[in-house]
Amino acid sequence: MTIGQDLHLADHRDSHSTFKQVNGTNGHASNGAVPNTNGHASKKQDGFGTRAIHVGSEASSETGAVIPPISLSTTYKQNGVGNHKGFEYSRSGNPNRNALEQTLASIEAGGAEAIAFASGSSTTANIIQSLGPNAHVISVNDVYGGTFRYMTRVAPTTQGLQTTFLDLQDLSEPSSPSSPSTEALLSSITPSTKLVWVETPTNPTLRMIDIARLSSILTAHSQQTGLPRPLILVDNTFASPFYTSPLLLGADIVLHSLTKYINGHSDVVMGALILPARHTLPSPLFPEEGGLVAKLRFLQNANGAVPSPYDSWLAQRGAKTLHLRMKQHGLNALKVSQFLHSSPYVEEVIYPGFVPPSSSSSSSSSEDDAQVAQAQKRASTAWRNLSLHASKWISSLSSTSFVPSQSAFPYSGMVSFRLRLPPTLLTSSHTENESRLASLTSDFLSSLRLFTLAESLGGVESLAEVPARMTHASIPPKEREELGISEGLVRLSVGVEEAEDLVKDLEEGLEKVFGGL
Repeated sequence: MTIGQDLHLADHRDSHSTFKQVNGTNGHASNGAVPNTNGHASKKQDGFGTRAIHVGSEASSETGAVIPPISLSTTYKQNGVGNHKGFEYSRSGNPNRNALEQTLASIEAGGAEAIAFASGSSTTANIIQSLGPNAHVISVNDVYGGTFRYMTRVAPTTQGLQTTFLDLQDLSEPSSPSSPSTEALLSSITPSTKLVWVETPTNPTLRMIDIARLSSILTAHSQQTGLPRPLILVDNTFASPFYTSPLLLGADIVLHSLTKYINGHSDVVMGALILPARHTLPSPLFPEEGGLVAKLRFLQNANGAVPSPYDSWLAQRGAKTLHLRMKQHGLNALKVSQFLHSSPYVEEVIYPGFVPPSSSSSSSSSEDDAQVAQAQKRASTAWRNLSLHASKWISSLSSTSFVPSQSAFPYSGMVSFRLRLPPTLLTSSHTENESRLASLTSDFLSSLRLFTLAESLGGVESLAEVPARMTHASIPPKEREELGISEGLVRLSVGVEEAEDLVKDLEEGLEKVFGGL
């Protein structure tokens, strides 16, 4: 399949609802056209990078400042009781936070409203709170550890939430025979099911979920049963708005940990929700005036988990270079994946844009064949989830020395891989083997010079971690093992350094720890 054959993303997938102009109570935006740069109207939709730089960053009408000033004031003068300029109190609305929200709604294609919170975790808490008491949620099973913790240890106590965790990576078309994943999904929907929570790629095993297919399945089920269609939330943190546009594929809500790629410099903790215009209206699940957006705005103000003006300013500044950084993250991650696949010390490489070449050798094992088949499915889904702007960029790479194909293309900067325990250290005890592999993995990560051993991801610098011991340690060991989160699984956040230097760092670290064993 060629790029031209599969770049089926129609132009409407990159056209989204009009941007917001700040003129509402407490600075909250209402739907309306935002003036283009220098007040000139635009006759066409600007590109991704142009929107990231200009929307929400109009020059100051007071001073002409090109860069938005930081507004630290907590309260605002009123010219008469209730007569103000759109701001009353900084928890309820702040110029920097509102400007950031405008930027986010513009770069998440299909978005009309963005709501920022003090962290990704508080973003999760607020969207789940909006579901009300005794709601049921279906979540992808390979979910971020903090999300799993909130769904299983916090929300059941505070609001009676019930969550069903499912493998959603092999969904079938509604018109095709149902796959086991589809059957499990449909059988889990109850009258109380209000939300389906998706990460794609998942964290940390980078499984891919077909967003459009999921939306079609839920819509068809709603039409057949008469039950309200559950909302689809996509945590788009790993792909970023550059590589995937979930709202144009049928999602209702996009969640971002802005801490990661959107801010991109490892100096802000923040989260956000982006919603399309239809959720400013009443719906079967949220019949009140203003719909889900109004409910979330209320919770943002009532719970008070809002980002500071300075953090909002930093995150908006980071977003302006998102398109540049994501391209380099993707190219570097692809080169790292290709190197790791060639290493004798690596058992499996997991990257949505990389499929190992099929081996015609008679020594090829069924395990190798299964990995290739799984990688092909993963890449195929990643290809279908690509945004129009990312697809166009990838297509343009064919004029360079890199010729993209469905088996090799950039797709964000996250790479996971499994280290191989040397045959000389293998024992008959699985527990002993895992313990030895854990020790070697720790030594390997400690030996790296450019990849810093640290949690988090999405910054310009490269990071490495062991999910079983770090980001996903809160998940019970048995469930971690079922998800494939083993002691030898390493998650890389590939930065924007020179790719050759990153490959050399990994090569030297592997050889230092595993060479000669």
